[in-house]
Amino acid sequence: MTKLVTIFGGSGFVGRYIARRMAQAGWRVRVAVRRPNEAIFVRTYGVVGQVEPVLCNIRDEASVRAALSGADAAVNCVGILSESGKNRFAPVQAEAPGRIATAAAAEGVARLVQISAIGADADSRSEYARTKAAGEADLRAAFPDAVILRPSIIFGPEDQFFNRFAGMTRLSPFLPVAGANSRFQPVYVDDVARAAEKAVLGQVPAGIYELGGPEVHSFRTLMEIMLAEIRRKRIIINMPWAMAHGVAAGLSLLQTVTFGLFTNSVLTRDQLRNLAKDNVVAEGAKGFADLGIDPVPMELVLPGYLWRFRKTGQYAAIRESAAGLKR
Repeated sequence: MTKLVTIFGGSGFVGRYIARRMAQAGWRVRVAVRRPNEAIFVRTYGVVGQVEPVLCNIRDEASVRAALSGADAAVNCVGILSESGKNRFAPVQAEAPGRIATAAAAEGVARLVQISAIGADADSRSEYARTKAAGEADLRAAFPDAVILRPSIIFGPEDQFFNRFAGMTRLSPFLPVAGANSRFQPVYVDDVARAAEKAVLGQVPAGIYELGGPEVHSFRTLMEIMLAEIRRKRIIINMPWAMAHGVAAGLSLLQTVTFGLFTNSVLTRDQLRNLAKDNVVAEGAKGFADLGIDPVPMELVLPGYLWRFRKTGQYAAIRESAAGLKR
């Protein structure tokens, strides 16, 4: 009988790539999400009936157990970068992983994978990082054989990093950057999905793996790479920490006074606490090499989706080539 994997958050940025890979591997895929009607697109990843979105509230134990019923494996991709409405760090990132792990153990699920993040630290000043660490601890306590994947910043066609900053260049000649000297090790989204697939298939030992791409760059350098790719010249402004905290406080206040009509996903004080530290694979940590994966470099992927931010879109290369022709 075909095996079944439940992917919590399987219609999100990372989850959809894992869902596609598991369907291609011949598994039935149950995509557990809050709004199944908005996740219908995942059905196209497999044959009729192979990939199905189902309703699940990760805050509710009965809902989680129903989503795991009959599953052979499970992957938790649910996480948030900023708080809004009922999406708070504690219930989503600290409490839900333990709830999923407890239910998985009770339902006889054989393998469990958690998508966490580099920087998860119980002693961090950032609530994001602390709740990631708390979720990992509860998950491992309930399911000791789990595989935890900690990626650096993830890039890909649907990312909220390069796409967001590239979009900003359409509106202003300036590109403000907080934490310009902080280092990142960007990782391609499908490489994270490959790691999760290997874990679900039981091809890697249990434990924590930190996932970073082949290149390490400062935040400022990543913006320079992005600007070169979209063929735009913008002045990169290194925002002083005091100014950045002021901007973050103002945006958060705006979210409060508008009762959530405006959601501050631009810059929060908690994000600034994370930006104060490098986001790279720790020395001695297990990573892609231990998973038998050779990560894809950015230059092979960025052109495939950032072209739309060029002034002439997909025709930029043609125009550049024609500019060198003699009349």
